[in-house]
Amino acid sequence: MIFAAISDIHGNSAALDAVLADIRRRGIADIVNLGDALSGPLDPVGTAERLIELAIPTVSGNHDRTLVDRPPERQGLWEQWTYPLLGQGHLEWVRGLPPILDWHGVFLCHGSPQGDEDNWLHDRDGRGGMRERTLEEVTERAGDLPQRLLLSGHTHLARVVRLLDGRVLVNPGPLGCPAYRDPRPPVPTVAMTGMPDARYAICEEVDRDWRVSLVTVPYDPAGMIARAHENGAGDWAEALATGWSSL
Repeated sequence: MIFAAISDIHGNSAALDAVLADIRRRGIADIVNLGDALSGPLDPVGTAERLIELAIPTVSGNHDRTLVDRPPERQGLWEQWTYPLLGQGHLEWVRGLPPILDWHGVFLCHGSPQGDEDNWLHDRDGRGGMRERTLEEVTERAGDLPQRLLLSGHTHLARVVRLLDGRVLVNPGPLGCPAYRDPRPPVPTVAMTGMPDARYAICEEVDRDWRVSLVTVPYDPAGMIARAHENGAGDWAEALATGWSSL
């Protein structure tokens, strides 16, 4: 069994197209999506239509949930950019996304089993950056899940961890948003990949164990950068161009 895992597209249809082409080039037929597909100042409609057409198994992320659980006047900025552009069919698709999914014996979620806003493999370091969670922290969040492969996104930082019992945890990294700033207290925090490439993971079962490859895919972000500027999102434009954030 071999498949690709994507996460945190955030409306970046250009990055999604590049990753889909790379997956096809490798002859991989199956793809799973770990959520936060649409929200942001880019191309939510194009992204939604691609995902709906391909019927990619997808779990709901915190930004997906916000799109359909809160009235527009109570949504965050990323949803305020996105919600007015979506049609009823797009919103119904988002509304139907499950928070967790067992896909052929693989566990899929957005944040962690504790919720779609919980950080599983990374967390804030309290100084404005992110840190890797310890083995103990990661294991505690895995609990007694029986699946041997556990997938999540949310932090926009790629990582693969093998627990002492042999279970493998994977965050494929952000497909469409390579850096972001979280202004919430107590300390505003930035997460950065340091490169503008789109990211995904290839998971292959070999001899009843899992091998994981983290993949970066260069693409032309010019169209997405232009959309970010049109929406006054200079921080997004910088992140898409560089993978860093100085704002």
